[in-house]
Amino acid sequence: MAKVLSIILGGGKGTRLYPLTMHRSKPAVPFGGKHRIIDIPLSNCINSGFRNIYIITQFNSASLHIHIAKAYTFDSFSNGFVEILAAEQTFDNTGWYEGTADSIRKNLHHFRHQNPSHYLILAGDQLYRMDLKKFLNFHKESGSDITVACTPVTREDASGFGIMKVDSDSVITEFMEKPGTDKNIDDWRIPEKSLIKPDDPNKQYLASMGIYIFSAKVMEKCLESDHTDFGKEVIPDAITKGFKVSAFPHTGYWSDIGTIKSFYDATLDLTEIKPKFDFYDADSPIYTHNRNLPPSKVNYAHLSRSMCSDGCVITNATINHSVIGVRSIIESGSFVEDSICMGADYYETHEEKEARLKEGGPNLGIGNHCRIRSAIIDKNVRIGNNVSIGMDQIPPDGDYGFYHVVDGIYVIVKNSIIPDNTSI
Repeated sequence: MAKVLSIILGGGKGTRLYPLTMHRSKPAVPFGGKHRIIDIPLSNCINSGFRNIYIITQFNSASLHIHIAKAYTFDSFSNGFVEILAAEQTFDNTGWYEGTADSIRKNLHHFRHQNPSHYLILAGDQLYRMDLKKFLNFHKESGSDITVACTPVTREDASGFGIMKVDSDSVITEFMEKPGTDKNIDDWRIPEKSLIKPDDPNKQYLASMGIYIFSAKVMEKCLESDHTDFGKEVIPDAITKGFKVSAFPHTGYWSDIGTIKSFYDATLDLTEIKPKFDFYDADSPIYTHNRNLPPSKVNYAHLSRSMCSDGCVITNATINHSVIGVRSIIESGSFVEDSICMGADYYETHEEKEARLKEGGPNLGIGNHCRIRSAIIDKNVRIGNNVSIGMDQIPPDGDYGFYHVVDGIYVIVKNSIIPDNTSI
């Protein structure tokens, strides 16, 4: 039987998701009220029966390490594990990871002890559901050395991804990283006789999802080089050297939530009647840290098209088209619309609240009579009374101290304090 070793790449600096990545890596960014982005690929692995999992981290990784330690502990009978491999200096390697392939190469001495038959490489910052067993079966039945998960995209979207030219048997004959909009790639369209049939006729190109299966011996052979990145170097080089590289089509929802706008849109889409990504699948749950929080308490409120996570206290508020995270406190008379509240890591005691009020500072959460629109409020933010965010003309994109504006979206920085009567 195949023994699959899953490796989830923890990502780099995450500059496009800044300031959400100011204090954490991309995979550790809270998502959907109570989860983190890393929970998506981890759950796909677990639900597919692949329970030997390494996560490779390097940048701002403390928050991710804490989450993994609290959320993913298998029992002693399952033979499964989720272990973190942080960037480390050794006698052979003294530098940081220089790319996706370089991070795997520098950890091969850890992986070899598991004696895997296949390596499954996953990104830690994508939103999708995939039966990875089907992915593996396709790889084995096609006799491939490497299989790349791909998704059909439009010509416009193709400019920002690695795209593939395939034959009628889904074998990749050429691979091009981010061709841009000015390059003629008409002959890279999916062949009419191909087994890959896009649902949308406008999606005529195949984009790499950054998800790969390698037969173990092929992986080690491909990394006997100085190549640092899979998409830019390793995959094209493997095709040139005659390895059989195939494309596995994924026609379901997939989002590379690597920007503030894509993160904001993907999160608020969860509130739709039929969201593109559905958490409500009993057969394939999305796992996360079990916090043992109480149910949310709603002391009279109007909620419309919104999600409310565990442990919240909402009093006489109006919430429209928003996602409310764990332990969120929203006080009387406040209005929240088109926003993401990530909640808090802890509760304040009655004594702490009284002491803070005497000092003239706001408590955790959203105070009385606030009006908030088009905002992402990061964790542990304290918003005073009569605060207005996003209700007037939105300023140009930029860094404004305790908040940033990105693509017209207000992002309130983690642990910020916003005094009473502030208007931004």
